[in-house]
Amino acid sequence: MDTLVSMKVFCLVAELKSFAAAAERLGISPAMASKHVMQLEKRLGSRLLNRTSRRVSLSESGALYFEQTRQMLESLDEVEAAVSNVTVVPRGTLRLTAPVWMANPKFSKVLADYQARYPQVRLNIDLSGRLVNLVEEGFDLALRATGTPDEALIARPITRVPFYMVATPAYLDRAKRPKNLAELSGHSLLHYALHSPGESITIQGESGTQTIKFNPVLLSGNETLLHLAALEGMGLAVLPKWLISEDLAAGRLEQVLPEQSIFESQLFAVYPTRKYLSAKVRTFIDFIAADKRLR
Repeated sequence: MDTLVSMKVFCLVAELKSFAAAAERLGISPAMASKHVMQLEKRLGSRLLNRTSRRVSLSESGALYFEQTRQMLESLDEVEAAVSNVTVVPRGTLRLTAPVWMANPKFSKVLADYQARYPQVRLNIDLSGRLVNLVEEGFDLALRATGTPDEALIARPITRVPFYMVATPAYLDRAKRPKNLAELSGHSLLHYALHSPGESITIQGESGTQTIKFNPVLLSGNETLLHLAALEGMGLAVLPKWLISEDLAAGRLEQVLPEQSIFESQLFAVYPTRKYLSAKVRTFIDFIAADKRLR
Protein backbone atom coordinates (compact mmCIF):
# COMPACT_ATOMS: atom_id res chain seq x y z
CA MET A 1 0.00 0.00 0.00
CA ASP A 2 1.05 3.59 -0.65
CA THR A 3 2.20 4.97 2.73
CA LEU A 4 1.24 8.53 1.80
CA VAL A 5 -2.30 7.43 0.99
CA SER A 6 -2.45 5.47 4.24
CA MET A 7 -1.38 8.57 6.15
CA LYS A 8 -4.16 10.59 4.53
CA VAL A 9 -6.71 7.90 5.38
CA PHE A 10 -5.51 7.73 8.98
CA CYS A 11 -5.75 11.52 9.43
CA LEU A 12 -9.29 11.61 8.07
CA VAL A 13 -10.37 8.69 10.31
CA ALA A 14 -8.84 10.51 13.30
CA GLU A 15 -10.61 13.77 12.44
CA LEU A 16 -14.01 12.17 11.81
CA LYS A 17 -13.60 9.50 14.55
CA SER A 18 -15.13 6.97 12.19
CA PHE A 19 -13.84 4.51 9.59
CA ALA A 20 -17.20 4.54 7.82
CA ALA A 21 -17.37 8.33 7.56
CA ALA A 22 -13.77 8.57 6.35
CA ALA A 23 -14.32 5.80 3.82
CA GLU A 24 -17.44 7.50 2.44
CA ARG A 25 -15.56 10.81 2.13
CA LEU A 26 -12.70 9.10 0.27
CA GLY A 27 -14.85 6.84 -1.89
CA ILE A 28 -13.42 3.59 -0.54
CA SER A 29 -14.83 0.80 1.62
CA PRO A 30 -14.58 0.87 5.43
CA ALA A 31 -12.59 -2.36 5.21
CA MET A 32 -10.04 -0.69 2.93
CA ALA A 33 -9.80 2.30 5.26
CA SER A 34 -9.12 -0.09 8.13
CA LYS A 35 -6.42 -1.87 6.10
CA HIS A 36 -4.64 1.44 5.45
CA VAL A 37 -4.53 2.22 9.16
CA MET A 38 -3.42 -1.30 10.08
CA GLN A 39 -0.63 -0.99 7.50
CA LEU A 40 0.61 2.14 9.23
CA GLU A 41 0.41 0.53 12.66
CA LYS A 42 2.39 -2.47 11.38
CA ARG A 43 4.99 -0.16 9.84
CA LEU A 44 5.35 1.87 13.06
CA GLY A 45 5.02 -1.04 15.45
CA SER A 46 2.50 0.91 17.52
CA ARG A 47 -1.29 1.10 17.86
CA LEU A 48 -2.54 4.44 16.52
CA LEU A 49 -6.28 4.08 17.10
CA ASN A 50 -8.33 2.58 19.88
CA ARG A 51 -11.31 0.80 18.35
CA THR A 52 -14.57 -0.28 19.94
CA SER A 53 -17.86 -1.30 18.35
CA ARG A 54 -19.15 2.27 18.79
CA ARG A 55 -16.24 4.68 18.58
CA VAL A 56 -12.72 5.31 17.39
CA SER A 57 -10.21 7.34 19.39
CA LEU A 58 -6.53 8.18 19.15
CA SER A 59 -4.05 6.34 21.30
CA GLU A 60 -1.24 8.32 22.94
CA SER A 61 1.10 7.38 20.08
CA GLY A 62 -1.66 8.05 17.58
CA ALA A 63 -2.23 11.59 18.88
CA LEU A 64 1.44 12.46 18.41
CA TYR A 65 1.56 10.82 14.97
CA PHE A 66 -1.66 12.53 13.90
CA GLU A 67 -0.46 16.06 14.70
CA GLN A 68 2.88 15.62 12.97
CA THR A 69 1.36 13.86 9.96
CA ARG A 70 -1.44 16.41 9.60
CA GLN A 71 1.06 19.27 9.45
CA MET A 72 3.28 17.42 6.99
CA LEU A 73 0.37 16.63 4.63
CA GLU A 74 -0.88 20.21 4.70
CA SER A 75 2.61 21.50 3.88
CA LEU A 76 2.91 18.98 1.05
CA ASP A 77 -0.42 20.06 -0.46
CA GLU A 78 0.65 23.70 -0.41
CA VAL A 79 4.07 23.03 -1.91
CA GLU A 80 2.43 21.11 -4.75
CA ALA A 81 -0.05 23.93 -5.29
CA ALA A 82 2.74 26.51 -5.37
CA VAL A 83 4.73 24.50 -7.92
CA SER A 84 1.59 24.11 -10.03
CA ASN A 85 0.83 27.86 -9.77
CA VAL A 86 -2.49 27.07 -8.14
CA THR A 87 -3.95 29.45 -5.57
CA VAL A 88 -3.69 27.85 -2.17
CA VAL A 89 -6.98 27.98 -0.25
CA PRO A 90 -6.50 27.97 3.55
CA ARG A 91 -8.15 24.88 4.97
CA GLY A 92 -7.97 22.42 7.82
CA THR A 93 -7.85 22.87 11.58
CA LEU A 94 -5.83 25.75 12.99
CA ARG A 95 -4.69 24.84 16.51
CA LEU A 96 -3.98 28.02 18.42
CA THR A 97 -3.01 28.72 22.01
CA ALA A 98 -3.50 32.16 23.55
CA PRO A 99 -3.77 33.91 26.94
CA VAL A 100 -6.95 33.43 28.96
CA TRP A 101 -7.78 37.15 28.67
CA MET A 102 -8.21 36.85 24.91
CA ALA A 103 -11.66 35.41 25.64
CA ASN A 104 -13.19 38.85 25.11
CA PRO A 105 -15.72 40.41 22.69
CA LYS A 106 -13.09 42.24 20.63
CA PHE A 107 -11.05 39.15 19.81
CA SER A 108 -14.14 36.97 19.25
CA LYS A 109 -15.32 39.42 16.57
CA VAL A 110 -11.93 39.19 14.86
CA LEU A 111 -12.19 35.39 14.91
CA ALA A 112 -15.69 35.52 13.43
CA ASP A 113 -14.54 37.78 10.60
CA TYR A 114 -11.54 35.56 9.84
CA GLN A 115 -13.69 32.44 9.70
CA ALA A 116 -16.19 34.20 7.45
CA ARG A 117 -13.40 35.05 5.03
CA TYR A 118 -11.81 31.59 5.21
CA PRO A 119 -14.73 29.20 5.83
CA GLN A 120 -12.64 26.07 5.20
CA VAL A 121 -10.50 26.76 8.26
CA ARG A 122 -11.70 25.26 11.54
CA LEU A 123 -10.44 27.09 14.65
CA ASN A 124 -9.37 25.04 17.68
CA ILE A 125 -8.29 27.47 20.40
CA ASP A 126 -6.70 26.62 23.75
CA LEU A 127 -7.13 29.31 26.43
CA SER A 128 -5.88 27.29 29.39
CA GLY A 129 -3.22 29.86 30.19
CA ARG A 130 -0.40 27.32 30.27
CA LEU A 131 2.80 27.64 28.25
CA VAL A 132 2.46 24.84 25.71
CA ASN A 133 5.21 23.21 23.68
CA LEU A 134 4.04 23.97 20.15
CA VAL A 135 5.95 21.20 18.41
CA GLU A 136 5.41 18.38 20.90
CA GLU A 137 1.71 19.17 21.40
CA GLY A 138 0.93 19.80 17.74
CA PHE A 139 -0.07 23.47 17.91
CA ASP A 140 0.23 25.55 14.75
CA LEU A 141 0.49 28.91 16.43
CA ALA A 142 0.62 30.74 19.75
CA LEU A 143 -0.34 34.28 20.66
CA ARG A 144 1.87 35.35 23.56
CA ALA A 145 2.13 38.61 25.45
CA THR A 146 5.75 38.86 26.48
CA GLY A 147 8.84 41.00 26.31
CA THR A 148 11.12 38.07 25.55
CA PRO A 149 9.74 35.55 23.03
CA ASP A 150 11.37 32.13 22.79
CA GLU A 151 14.45 32.44 20.57
CA ALA A 152 13.90 28.90 19.26
CA LEU A 153 10.63 29.99 17.63
CA ILE A 154 9.65 32.56 15.04
CA ALA A 155 7.92 35.51 16.72
CA ARG A 156 6.10 38.20 14.75
CA PRO A 157 4.99 41.28 16.71
CA ILE A 158 1.27 41.97 16.36
CA THR A 159 0.44 44.90 18.65
CA ARG A 160 1.15 46.53 22.00
CA VAL A 161 -1.21 45.53 24.81
CA PRO A 162 -1.55 48.03 27.68
CA PHE A 163 -2.53 46.76 31.12
CA TYR A 164 -4.52 49.04 33.44
CA MET A 165 -4.93 48.98 37.18
CA VAL A 166 -8.68 49.10 37.79
CA ALA A 167 -11.32 48.81 40.50
CA THR A 168 -15.00 49.54 40.91
CA PRO A 169 -16.01 53.08 41.88
CA ALA A 170 -17.62 51.60 45.02
CA TYR A 171 -14.33 50.01 46.12
CA LEU A 172 -12.41 53.24 45.51
CA ASP A 173 -15.02 55.25 47.42
CA ARG A 174 -14.66 52.84 50.32
CA ALA A 175 -10.89 52.32 50.32
CA LYS A 176 -9.80 55.80 49.11
CA ARG A 177 -8.60 56.65 45.62
CA PRO A 178 -4.80 56.66 45.47
CA LYS A 179 -3.27 59.86 44.11
CA ASN A 180 0.21 58.41 43.58
CA LEU A 181 2.05 55.10 43.65
CA ALA A 182 2.87 55.38 47.36
CA GLU A 183 -0.84 55.52 48.23
CA LEU A 184 -1.37 52.12 46.62
CA SER A 185 0.29 50.57 49.67
CA GLY A 186 -2.06 48.36 51.67
CA HIS A 187 -4.81 48.25 49.04
CA SER A 188 -6.58 44.95 48.42
CA LEU A 189 -5.10 43.31 45.34
CA LEU A 190 -6.52 40.69 42.99
CA HIS A 191 -3.17 39.24 42.07
CA TYR A 192 -2.14 37.37 38.92
CA ALA A 193 -0.41 34.43 40.59
CA LEU A 194 1.80 33.47 37.65
CA HIS A 195 3.70 36.76 37.85
CA SER A 196 4.59 36.77 41.53
CA PRO A 197 2.92 35.13 44.53
CA GLY A 198 4.29 37.70 46.99
CA GLU A 199 2.67 40.77 48.51
CA SER A 200 4.95 43.31 46.79
CA ILE A 201 4.92 44.49 43.20
CA THR A 202 7.64 46.61 41.59
CA ILE A 203 6.24 49.37 39.38
CA GLN A 204 8.16 51.78 37.17
CA GLY A 205 6.98 55.24 38.22
CA GLU A 206 7.73 58.68 36.87
CA SER A 207 10.39 59.20 39.52
CA GLY A 208 11.88 55.72 39.19
CA THR A 209 11.12 52.18 40.31
CA GLN A 210 8.94 51.74 43.38
CA THR A 211 8.06 48.57 45.27
CA ILE A 212 4.50 48.62 46.57
CA LYS A 213 3.26 46.28 49.30
CA PHE A 214 -0.36 45.29 48.73
CA ASN A 215 -2.85 43.13 50.59
CA PRO A 216 -3.38 40.19 48.17
CA VAL A 217 -6.94 39.06 48.87
CA LEU A 218 -7.17 36.79 45.81
CA LEU A 219 -4.48 34.98 43.83
CA SER A 220 -5.28 33.29 40.53
CA GLY A 221 -3.67 32.44 37.22
CA ASN A 222 -6.98 33.06 35.45
CA GLU A 223 -7.53 36.66 34.34
CA THR A 224 -11.24 36.05 33.77
CA LEU A 225 -11.71 35.26 37.46
CA LEU A 226 -9.68 38.34 38.46
CA HIS A 227 -11.85 40.43 36.14
CA LEU A 228 -15.08 39.12 37.65
CA ALA A 229 -13.73 39.61 41.18
CA ALA A 230 -12.81 43.20 40.33
CA LEU A 231 -16.36 43.81 39.14
CA GLU A 232 -17.57 42.55 42.54
CA GLY A 233 -15.53 45.27 44.24
CA MET A 234 -13.03 42.95 45.91
CA GLY A 235 -10.03 45.16 45.18
CA LEU A 236 -7.57 46.42 42.58
CA ALA A 237 -6.63 44.33 39.55
CA VAL A 238 -4.13 44.81 36.73
CA LEU A 239 -5.87 43.66 33.55
CA PRO A 240 -5.35 44.03 29.79
CA LYS A 241 -7.24 46.86 28.10
CA TRP A 242 -8.92 44.43 25.69
CA LEU A 243 -10.64 42.66 28.56
CA ILE A 244 -11.95 45.73 30.39
CA SER A 245 -12.51 48.42 27.75
CA GLU A 246 -16.31 47.99 27.80
CA ASP A 247 -16.39 48.09 31.62
CA LEU A 248 -14.37 51.31 31.64
CA ALA A 249 -16.66 52.90 29.04
CA ALA A 250 -19.77 51.89 31.01
CA GLY A 251 -18.35 53.05 34.33
CA ARG A 252 -18.42 49.61 35.91
CA LEU A 253 -14.66 49.87 36.44
CA GLU A 254 -12.46 52.90 36.95
CA GLN A 255 -8.82 53.21 35.98
CA VAL A 256 -6.53 53.85 38.95
CA LEU A 257 -3.75 56.38 38.37
CA PRO A 258 -4.61 56.76 34.67
CA GLU A 259 -1.55 58.93 34.09
CA GLN A 260 0.65 56.07 35.29
CA SER A 261 1.70 53.32 32.87
CA ILE A 262 1.45 50.27 35.14
CA PHE A 263 2.43 47.65 32.60
CA GLU A 264 2.52 47.22 28.83
CA SER A 265 3.30 44.08 26.88
CA GLN A 266 3.90 43.12 23.26
CA LEU A 267 1.62 40.53 21.69
CA PHE A 268 3.52 38.15 19.40
CA ALA A 269 2.35 35.51 16.96
CA VAL A 270 4.73 32.64 17.68
CA TYR A 271 5.15 29.53 15.56
CA PRO A 272 7.71 26.75 15.04
CA THR A 273 10.48 27.27 12.55
CA ARG A 274 9.36 25.67 9.30
CA LYS A 275 10.48 25.99 5.73
CA TYR A 276 6.90 26.14 4.51
CA LEU A 277 4.33 28.11 6.50
CA SER A 278 0.84 26.76 5.92
CA ALA A 279 -1.77 29.00 4.33
CA LYS A 280 -4.05 28.81 7.36
CA VAL A 281 -1.29 30.04 9.70
CA ARG A 282 -0.01 32.69 7.29
CA THR A 283 -3.45 34.13 6.58
CA PHE A 284 -4.43 34.14 10.27
CA ILE A 285 -1.28 36.02 11.30
CA ASP A 286 -1.68 38.54 8.46
CA PHE A 287 -5.37 38.98 9.33
CA ILE A 288 -4.90 39.78 13.01
CA ALA A 289 -1.82 41.91 12.34
CA ALA A 290 -3.81 44.11 9.96
CA ASP A 291 -6.97 44.38 12.12
CA LYS A 292 -7.16 47.85 13.66
CA ARG A 293 -9.57 46.66 16.36
CA LEU A 294 -6.61 45.08 18.11
CA ARG A 295 -4.74 48.37 18.39
